[in-house]
Amino acid sequence: MVRIPLKVVKGGREAELLAAGWIKQTTIGEPRLSEIVENYRSLGYEVHVVEHVEQTDGGCNTCFDAGKEMGQVYGDVYVRKGQGVKPAEDDLF
Repeated sequence: MVRIPLKVVKGGREAELLAAGWIKQTTIGEPRLSEIVENYRSLGYEVHVVEHVEQTDGGCNTCFDAGKEMGQVYGDVYVRKGQGVKPAEDDLF
């Protein structure tokens, strides 16, 4: 199984990503993280994954806390349309 390396984002980096055209799609852990990244790339998207930072503004972190106790690491998945990359051919569509 391939594991996606997570980049650590500090400060207001999310605003920078959004301004650069990235769209936050989900926050998820392995093994689904690798599957989602592979699927977006096969559709022709650029994918950027950063380590998820828990909310400190009173949001619920119960799931993330439970996962952390089991050694799970979560990533925020950002996508944007690929630069000149065509989606893979798909017989179903």
